[in-house]
Amino acid sequence: MQIELIQIPVVRDHRGNLGIVEGNTIPFALKRVYYLFDVPSGAKRGGHSHIEQEELLLALSGSFDVILHDGLKQHRITLNKPDTGLLVPKQTWRELENFSSGSVCMVISSGEFDESDYIRDFDSFIESSRAQ
Repeated sequence: MQIELIQIPVVRDHRGNLGIVEGNTIPFALKRVYYLFDVPSGAKRGGHSHIEQEELLLALSGSFDVILHDGLKQHRITLNKPDTGLLVPKQTWRELENFSSGSVCMVISSGEFDESDYIRDFDSFIESSRAQ
């Protein structure tokens, strides 16, 4: 699995910085944006894979770890900068943990919510990744 971090263009100003996500910033058409916040200490999020959707994860505030698994290898990436996003390809298991206090994770997705696009059982994910 190749880990791809995407640099978000930033306009820097003495009044504060402005991060810009446009159509040419990410390698897919944006269909949905959602964010995680007020995640309790010790809680985990994710725990699924998408069959077709791709996502870009950004730590808008604070930090958290993303564990990615492609069916063969596992990687852990810490996100802690609002101008660096982690691309999560389709058919990649993801778990999010170690959220710092006040952290906010924004997710930009290539698809609208569709329950049939989720694999929520890790053993089923491993089985489907071996079938490819």
